[in-house]
Amino acid sequence: MTKIKNLMLGILAVSLLMTACTKEVTVNESLVLAEYLESANSPLMKDYVNTDLPSIMLASEVKTLNETGQVYIMDVRAAADFALGHIANAHNVAVADVLTHIKAVDLTAYTKVAVVCYTGQTAGFAASLLRIMGYDKVFTMKWGMCSWNADFAGKWKATVTSGNAFASQFTATETAKNVAGELPVLSTGKTTGQEILEARVATLLIEGFVPASVTTKTVVDNASTYYIVNYWPAAQYAAPGHLPGAVQYEPKVAIKLATDLKTLPTNKPIAIYCYSGQTSAFLSAHLRLLGYDAKSVLYGANGMIYDLMVTNKMTTFNDAQIMGYEYVK
Repeated sequence: MTKIKNLMLGILAVSLLMTACTKEVTVNESLVLAEYLESANSPLMKDYVNTDLPSIMLASEVKTLNETGQVYIMDVRAAADFALGHIANAHNVAVADVLTHIKAVDLTAYTKVAVVCYTGQTAGFAASLLRIMGYDKVFTMKWGMCSWNADFAGKWKATVTSGNAFASQFTATETAKNVAGELPVLSTGKTTGQEILEARVATLLIEGFVPASVTTKTVVDNASTYYIVNYWPAAQYAAPGHLPGAVQYEPKVAIKLATDLKTLPTNKPIAIYCYSGQTSAFLSAHLRLLGYDAKSVLYGANGMIYDLMVTNKMTTFNDAQIMGYEYVK
């Protein structure tokens, strides 16, 4: 009887041990990823968002480096538009394929990698993800193909032509940040920072830039449904002001765990605007990695208060940005 009892106890003990070993470990994936990306263990070995973001180069530098074979150019525009005209030596790569593509390229001979799109915004989203994955040679070309030749400048020219549409709505009234809450919930099933990062980057590249962007009109017309982030210095938040209800987040300071990251909401979309939509495109990619429904406001303040930006010597697109360089078909 004692032997049977001992056998039963032994079986019970083994069963409990197996249950404990197979019990699912709960991982706060967003926290693990945020801590990883802010650490020296990340692919870039630093907190990219609060150091180097955004990584942008001028069309003039792309041209100079291209003439000596020092830049690798990835053009992420639609194939049909690429065929109508592109920079010599450029490679047409879909946003979904940029990581796979760059992995297959020997970059040792190149000083920089230029990601090119129509206006610099889609490229900013793609380049941000490549940078975060450790490709520190990656930059976007400022203003996109609009800065290469007037034949491609239509999108930016149309934007600044009607760029004062929201000037009358800008205000100096400050809106406070949310009280710090929880991070978004991620469910990749991975446990380490690198594994979670790889899974999230794969997802975002497939989704592309469209769900990571929004127009100013959509935000203004539905202001109560968005948490609006003004991503430029506090002095400019006061003058020339900001969209009503926008909350100021200091560039290279605010978007980290120790400061204001957790004040961003997880229950509504976050509309981020900067001067031109290029920096906010970079930032939206980072926040979407963490699980936030972040959206870059297309064309930034250039499409809201253009004349006020010129008066305040802020970054604006103008004819002087169009270089008139040759292109190939």
